[in-house]
Amino acid sequence: MKYYITHFDIHTENAAHESAETIAIAKDLIAGIMGECGYESFEETTNGVDGYIQTNLYDEENVNGTLEYFPMDNIHITFTTEDAEDKNWNETWENTGFEPITVGNIYIHDTIHTSGANDILPDNSLIDITIDTKQAFGTGTHETTKMIVEKLQGIELNDKSVLDCGCGTGILSIVAAKCGAKDITGYDIDEWSVRNTLHNANINNTENIKVKLGDVNVLDSINESFDVILANINRNILINDMPKIRQKLKSDGIVIISGFYEEDVPTIEDNFRKLGLVCMTKKTTNRWTMMVLGNK
Repeated sequence: MKYYITHFDIHTENAAHESAETIAIAKDLIAGIMGECGYESFEETTNGVDGYIQTNLYDEENVNGTLEYFPMDNIHITFTTEDAEDKNWNETWENTGFEPITVGNIYIHDTIHTSGANDILPDNSLIDITIDTKQAFGTGTHETTKMIVEKLQGIELNDKSVLDCGCGTGILSIVAAKCGAKDITGYDIDEWSVRNTLHNANINNTENIKVKLGDVNVLDSINESFDVILANINRNILINDMPKIRQKLKSDGIVIISGFYEEDVPTIEDNFRKLGLVCMTKKTTNRWTMMVLGNK
């Protein structure tokens, strides 16, 4: 598997007076934003962050468009991309994992941090979910994922069908299954993500999750429609793919989307209104926004 390395460099108007905390926040934001663009792992550098992405997923226009909306007015990001050494650039992440988090009644941890939900609350009041990261984005630690996980716990999912667009690690599919969804179908353009979703579905004993490899056009091979559609993906891809995704929504269904900033909401609402979808509710955390859409 071939990779590119992109060097993201942070520039400030007055670098000498910029706090280390501000630079650290900027580095975290770069990783979060670029994770939505297909980057799989990151390393901090003196000037910013290096990101690693499969060559077939790299889209310079998408990267440029995403950085244009970087949510720190005092920070400017430039980048250069080149071939990376052929190795598993996600190995460090896989070996160190992520710190467990609790979102509502769901406790999410990896296979390295083995203390489960019952160790936190022995009365079984938390739902325990294990995510084994294998070169895929989606651990629950990013704001966009957290907001969707929280929203899934607040809607009726019993016996519902769910479509997970760009499933990544499968975290949202697994949460939906744990919250009562009957049938879940996910798809992702990345073969690693498809394998990782199936792997994570297996270790969480969620046998009602199916996964397909491909972009939004894979929906042409799916005959069913869905009660709930999930899409935690980049704004530009979301707008581009939604006409086809929307065709798979039941008349009384909802679409839960994230992966974009608060300032993107008017553009998204304008585009989706033309498709017959209107915003029912939305939430913003650190300028990242989650929206629930329904048919007019």
